[in-house]
Amino acid sequence: MITLYGFGPMFGLPDPSPYVMKTEVQLKMAGLGYLKLPGDLDAAPKRKLPVIDDDGVVVADSAFIRWHIEQKYGVDFDEGLDTRERALAWAAERMAEDHLGWALGYARWLMPENFDKGPARFFDDLPEPARSQAQAETRDAVRGAMEAHGIARHSLCEITRLADRSLCSLSTLLGDKTYLMGERPCGADAVVFAMTAGALCPHFDSPIRQAAERYGEPVAYSERMMRLFFPAYTAAAQEAA
Repeated sequence: MITLYGFGPMFGLPDPSPYVMKTEVQLKMAGLGYLKLPGDLDAAPKRKLPVIDDDGVVVADSAFIRWHIEQKYGVDFDEGLDTRERALAWAAERMAEDHLGWALGYARWLMPENFDKGPARFFDDLPEPARSQAQAETRDAVRGAMEAHGIARHSLCEITRLADRSLCSLSTLLGDKTYLMGERPCGADAVVFAMTAGALCPHFDSPIRQAAERYGEPVAYSERMMRLFFPAYTAAAQEAA
């Protein structure tokens, strides 16, 4: 039995981490049963989630989890794609994770109003003053990582411009197709969906979300993927609304 360690539903999403959502979608794509439990970042091998425990084999990082699933269970997430299409899918995945993902992280962690109603809630179980200290220390660490990456060296206007370029590219790649590469989802759809859902998440207000809402293709695509992979969650969210 596979155990997936993530954060759990928060902020109107199946999981606040797009990387956890990516892995969960790929487990569903592969038709593998799994149990999802809250993860412990301090105990995680790379101090980040997702992590899976597959009958005692622990795998960290969503990319390596995907490759583990493919190798152990004989799954080809890109079945039916030719060599060029596989390369294009991988390029789209890297753009979503390594470009758009950083912009989304900035909007959540370094915009004070979004941090207060978003990532700050990760520490709700801690008593004061430990809670405030943990919030401040973690946010400082995230800021340091984002400055090292480079994204936090830009203004919000510049970051939004970069995010918009990725969103526009994803919109063009989607075009009138049902999924990224055609009429069936491939491996890259898991992360492209997770990132577009994160960009469109109504819980967080930012110019990046406003930019995402201007592109009809990613909006419709995100809704379609949510219905396909999280139907019960979608129904619950609509009921709550």
